[in-house]
Amino acid sequence: MLDSGGGSGHADQAREKKVSVDQYRREVERHQKEIARLTQDKAREEGKAAVERKRAHDASMAASRSSSMSTIQSKMRDAQRHEGNAVVAQKRVADLEGRIAREHTRLNDSARRLSSAQEQLDKRKAADLKREQAARNQQLSTVHGQLARHDMLHRSTAAALQRLQELPEHLTVLFLAANPIDQAALRLDEEARAIGEMIRKSEHRDAVRLESRWAVQPMDVLQAINECRPSVVHFSGHGSEDGEIIFQDSQGRAKSVSKEALVQTMLACSGEIQLVFFNTCFSRTQAEAVIAHVPCAIGMNTSIGDQAARIFSSQFYSAVGFGLSVRRSFQQAKAALMLEGITEDQTPELLTEEDIDADDIFLVKPPLL
Repeated sequence: MLDSGGGSGHADQAREKKVSVDQYRREVERHQKEIARLTQDKAREEGKAAVERKRAHDASMAASRSSSMSTIQSKMRDAQRHEGNAVVAQKRVADLEGRIAREHTRLNDSARRLSSAQEQLDKRKAADLKREQAARNQQLSTVHGQLARHDMLHRSTAAALQRLQELPEHLTVLFLAANPIDQAALRLDEEARAIGEMIRKSEHRDAVRLESRWAVQPMDVLQAINECRPSVVHFSGHGSEDGEIIFQDSQGRAKSVSKEALVQTMLACSGEIQLVFFNTCFSRTQAEAVIAHVPCAIGMNTSIGDQAARIFSSQFYSAVGFGLSVRRSFQQAKAALMLEGITEDQTPELLTEEDIDADDIFLVKPPLL
């Protein structure tokens, strides 16, 4: 028998580590959002400075062209005023740059703490699993000695013990969100919250881990995939009718990534990826392109509204968390749209690699106990 007291102590330590990881993850997300906000403010002040400098230049040129002393004096005063406004705006830009730099430092510190806490948590889980496996092996050894007395009892009990050894497979969903400041604002945080809530309500919630990255820039994609090693990559944000997905640049503005770049990314990272979910407008062509390298992909054949995207994706992951196949999860997600009276149930499409049946693909394998 397992030591219940020791197991409880290890469980308490694991919960404490999990709280630390969640806390540091929230810190990282908070700093990322603050950097995005400050970057937006900086861009706005840079725009003001540029406008004031142009007005100062225009006033100076008007003064140089005028032969009237009063007009010259008036225009020069205007030029000085606009130049002063430009200086003030530029000072604000410098101040914002300093705040952004400090926020990046805090972000790096939080990211390091998160990495360290996650590493400790993973080590703790690995140690717990090793202890559990050792206990199971001891149980198996004892039971096998007893099973030798009777062949029928041996066969039935051996099958049960084999199932006992099979641990549930863990699924990591990588949620990549981009909401550029120069695009229509999307409620991506509500989508992530809804997905997380539906996963937590599912039967096999402990087998599903949702990792999120916000204000994603193109180079962040490979970094996040390498860090998280996900089975599902979920893109949430804007898409273009040209088959591009919209990320952000360093200024928080829209940066398009081509379908070909996404295909190359999946080719380079497809070893563990089972599904790519494009919860973006006009993303069917992207889904069709990446299934050359991953078993399944979901894309949208036209634009999709915020509410429809949120309900469809959250119900899909809920069904996955109940151990359903990819196709049944997809069908339930479409049914959720219809139940809510949302007439966009024909927008999402499920595509699979050649000779792959989505009914045979399960992202979460329930424990056979």
